[in-house]
Amino acid sequence: MPPKEQGASLIPKKPQSRLWLWVALYFGLLWWIAVRLDITFENLLTSYPDLIEYLSRYGHPDFSDLHKYLGLMGQTIALALWGTFLAFIAALILAPFAARNLSPSKWCYRTSREILNFMRAMPDLVLTILFVAALGLGPLPGVLALGVHTAGFLGKFFSESMERVEPGIYEGLASTGAGFMQVVAFGGWPSVLREVAGQTLYIFDRNVRMASVLGLVGAGGIGMALHVSLQLFEYRQASALILVILATLIALDYASGWLRRKIA
Repeated sequence: MPPKEQGASLIPKKPQSRLWLWVALYFGLLWWIAVRLDITFENLLTSYPDLIEYLSRYGHPDFSDLHKYLGLMGQTIALALWGTFLAFIAALILAPFAARNLSPSKWCYRTSREILNFMRAMPDLVLTILFVAALGLGPLPGVLALGVHTAGFLGKFFSESMERVEPGIYEGLASTGAGFMQVVAFGGWPSVLREVAGQTLYIFDRNVRMASVLGLVGAGGIGMALHVSLQLFEYRQASALILVILATLIALDYASGWLRRKIA
């Protein structure tokens, strides 16, 4: 056999792409879900005039009580700020124990991880309903709900950041006789300070958005006022409240992005 033909025979065949198979399976799964959950788009296609008519009711916002709306928005931001603070404190305590390369024992590591998992698994809305039932209406249930839920996320972020720290930093401190708390205080937190600041800002940004929603279930702030307006069919007032929420969230998003860029 000539050398050229012999070399050509050694080239492996190009594997067949199975992308079409995965795409077909994906759309088949979507179809099965639509059938099982009775999801139909017929109503959306046939009732769009009613939808347009309903949305037109929000076309004339009433800003006559703007100072009141801004006060309620300030209360919502304060609620998110307190929720983030509680989450930060809880994460500050749990994160070193949930870091695999820092935790003093396997038992501490697993326990801390499961606590953080539980916090993340409990939705904000469910926690708010529980705290409202226990403590009554007002901002406190919302603060506690945000604090518990987002502590799970912050704790996970912080612990994973600590796991990425160069092992030599921890080993160097431990070799001088430093205990667990000293290694964490002088090796762990200083090494991840920028990441911690950026992650906390992200959670605060998220909490402001969620705090507006939690008001719908009795956690106070501008969300509760929006809920009352919708129940009383005061569409002009509801439209103004929605615009205040939207403008505030956009401003906070730009401010948070600017701060994260400064920290990075």
